[in-house]
Amino acid sequence: MIRLLAALLPTLLAAMRFRRDLVLENLALRQQLVASAQRGHPDIRPADRVFWVLLRRYWSQWAQALAIVRPDTVVRWHRARFRIYWNWLPRRGRRSGRAPRIHGELPCLGFDVSEHSVSRYLRSLPRTPRANATWTTFLRNHRDGIAAMGFFTAPTAMFRVLHVFLVIRHGRRDVLRCAVTTSPTAAWVAQQLRETFPFESAPRFMIVDRDAIFSAGLTATIRSMLMEPTRTSYQSPWQNGVAERFVGTVRRELLDHVIVLNERHLRQLIESFVTRYNVDRTHLSRVGGLHHRYAWRQAAEVVSGPRFIWDTPPEASAEGSRAAPGR
Repeated sequence: MIRLLAALLPTLLAAMRFRRDLVLENLALRQQLVASAQRGHPDIRPADRVFWVLLRRYWSQWAQALAIVRPDTVVRWHRARFRIYWNWLPRRGRRSGRAPRIHGELPCLGFDVSEHSVSRYLRSLPRTPRANATWTTFLRNHRDGIAAMGFFTAPTAMFRVLHVFLVIRHGRRDVLRCAVTTSPTAAWVAQQLRETFPFESAPRFMIVDRDAIFSAGLTATIRSMLMEPTRTSYQSPWQNGVAERFVGTVRRELLDHVIVLNERHLRQLIESFVTRYNVDRTHLSRVGGLHHRYAWRQAAEVVSGPRFIWDTPPEASAEGSRAAPGR
């Protein structure tokens, strides 16, 4: 009897395995048929990907039933899901890195608490950082006391590279200085800052990027002018967005349309553009690229009432605006 059961057991297992494979194959074919019939074409959705990932995990002959996707595609889905899973698993239920550091500082302050208690407290905190700890909130709260500086380059007609140094204020977004040089140095930048902020007129914070010219010596010069240098993170130009936006504006509206001849020519172009940027430009998108300036003519020139003119000097515009209410 035992020999008979030992001989029949492999047969029963093979029959059960065959029936299981048959059911899974029918399920796979039906899933593909229903998906194609409902959508008119094989449109793979997230639910379909999860189905094939699970089927590949529990059925070794899954590739023979594929009709709408390739086997390597399913393998790629499977690996992507596991990559997401293993990235999520270490961060589940804990805050990596913070609890040991905080626990290491607490004994120095006289608090006898275990690391487990610190970790349990950190898990109860909200996932998002506090609003007052973000870079955007820092810029919003202190923008009237923030200035930013940076460099950008401009090629000349003879293939020389000129460097333009700029200082821009965040509050009004007005450009305080634009200087041109062929070989910038830290000492030259320090002198530009002294001329830009004389007599303790410097802002509270100065945003600088990670350019090599902004060295420790220049940082000490900035602190001596009662400014706090705030350096941006690596590969984060958005943290110096006001200066970067001005550089983009200069390139789109000036340098992309003019061939620079030499250093003197670039200095004249930059000075003219900065004057228009600070005086006339509304810092909003212009309709159709057109720009007009309107001002009142002098009373002696008016014959039949006020008239409007455009493209007048800034001083004429200011005098006209003061004389207009009395007319």
